[in-house]
Amino acid sequence: MFDYHKPTCLSDFRALLGEGPVWIAGENSFYFVDILNRSVHRYTLGTGELKSWEMPNRAGFLLPVADGTFLAGLADGLHRFDPKTGYCAHACTVEPEDEGNRLNDGCVDRQGRIWFGTMDDGETRDSGSLYRVEQHGGELEVSHWDSGYTVSNGPALSPCGKLLYACDSPHQRVYVFDVDDKGSLTNKRVFVTFTKGYPDGVTVDSQGNIWCGTWGGAQVTRFRPDGTEMEPIPLPVSNVTKVAFGGEDLRTVFVTTARKGLSEDELTKEPQAGGVFAFRTDIPGQEQHSFRLK
Repeated sequence: MFDYHKPTCLSDFRALLGEGPVWIAGENSFYFVDILNRSVHRYTLGTGELKSWEMPNRAGFLLPVADGTFLAGLADGLHRFDPKTGYCAHACTVEPEDEGNRLNDGCVDRQGRIWFGTMDDGETRDSGSLYRVEQHGGELEVSHWDSGYTVSNGPALSPCGKLLYACDSPHQRVYVFDVDDKGSLTNKRVFVTFTKGYPDGVTVDSQGNIWCGTWGGAQVTRFRPDGTEMEPIPLPVSNVTKVAFGGEDLRTVFVTTARKGLSEDELTKEPQAGGVFAFRTDIPGQEQHSFRLK
């Protein structure tokens, strides 16, 4: 259906800030958000159906929960979202002391824990942090693990679950942490520093290779686990935000992009900016995990 490493535009969506694609195998679909348009979207593979929901405010990520619903990271905190009803309910506030921050990107690890970051909405202060979310007795427990980010992106985990990658996008750095069995982070160090564009969303495939949407770089930048750079995958738009692996064999790659920050002249040259793209690859991704209810 798709070509090897040659992206096809699935939908000329024109997202202002498309982000966070997540593959849901049981629906043969992937979900993604348009942060600035305060919306969540579902694209169904095969039929091409695109369904949309309006959110109460800006949604930075949408991650599956074991009961078939989602946990969404909105600007003011975590929300429960049910696509069957469209109902979105506030679950807990994050960083109530800093109204200039918002939630941005997230993932679910093998143990069913969510990791997410916050960022300065003005993209100037180093006020962002990295958090872990678990649920016990029906209550969400949010714990703080790192700070000092201007725009936090990622995070993503290695197949073994023992490494966590996270970005500080304006500083062009991708960090890596060690993760123990209890979900504690230690030994933060720089994994790679970008020289072309800015690292955005991070995803790790089944062999531990790191795939990074590259803002201002017009490509998906890829690295082996030892940090050596692999052949990048170019796209016809500048602002590439994040990828997700899907399809029956997890070898179809879905890519979100953005129109934010592009001038009218640039948009004329990049008519598919903000679109959703797909291509095939040889190395499958990891299974999409769900947030575990305890």
